[in-house]
Amino acid sequence: MNGVTVLTMSFVEYSDFIQDGDVAVVYLGHESMMPVKVQQGAQTQTRYGAIRHSTDLIGQRYGSKVTCSKGGWVYVLHPTPELWTVTLPHRTQILYTTDIATITMMLELKPGSVVCESGTGSGSLSHAILRTIAPTGHLHTVEFHQQRAEKVAEEFKEHRVDHLVTVRNQDVCKDGFGVTGVADAVFLDIPSPWEAVRHAKAAMKKQGGRVCSFSPCIEQVQRTCEALVDQGFEEISTVEILLRIHDVRTVSLPLPDFGPDSLAQTQPDIAEKTPPIQASVAMKTTILPREMPGHTGYLTFATKPRT
Repeated sequence: MNGVTVLTMSFVEYSDFIQDGDVAVVYLGHESMMPVKVQQGAQTQTRYGAIRHSTDLIGQRYGSKVTCSKGGWVYVLHPTPELWTVTLPHRTQILYTTDIATITMMLELKPGSVVCESGTGSGSLSHAILRTIAPTGHLHTVEFHQQRAEKVAEEFKEHRVDHLVTVRNQDVCKDGFGVTGVADAVFLDIPSPWEAVRHAKAAMKKQGGRVCSFSPCIEQVQRTCEALVDQGFEEISTVEILLRIHDVRTVSLPLPDFGPDSLAQTQPDIAEKTPPIQASVAMKTTILPREMPGHTGYLTFATKPRT
């Protein structure tokens, strides 16, 4: 590492080497990962044995294959919002990558965007927003529950994105987002989003912008749409994202029988030299699962016109 500029780990910037104080993701398998706070002298226990932070992690490249004390091995990955979503400690029900990707696209987020969010919850969507709006954007996120607000603020600092986010512990339905006329986009994930629509409008820029509300029940969607109409929002639409994974399998398909070969009938010598046609052929194809995850929630989008 001599002569090499070492960047600091951040959820919005990639660094090459693991350093003391970083948050790394230990990959044991596709369905088994865990976040680890790297600390000098510390150890992390896995089913393959202990990982010694001082010798096995610090100074190693992200993506390295690390051998544990029992001889098994794991990969140590650089943290991303997607990896954080599948490994974070759940304090609330969270949004997953399928919905998150749609939200960031439909809200038209980009570097430099200013976003208001409520509620923060476990911070799954927050991290994805921060990566999208970095390095010059800002997230104003509101969480009603004091302990959750304090915990997510602590995580933002550990993940070195706290310069991009302001966390407020207040009731968005009563007190709003704490800012006026600054937001390019607003996201609502609260039990009664219709009560916060007027605050969302007040937080948005005069040039307009986009708002999204996530609700698990259609009755919530109906009341929210009514509030959006009352506040003058346009282009109101609701979508539901259902993920259907296709499994790749090898299948054996029978070949069709087109009858006797006319050439073989007229020239018996060729028929004797021609090997018999296989009765079936193996092919790669996709098969739908017998069961699939169902409804998660409805995403309602709307546009604030220029004022």
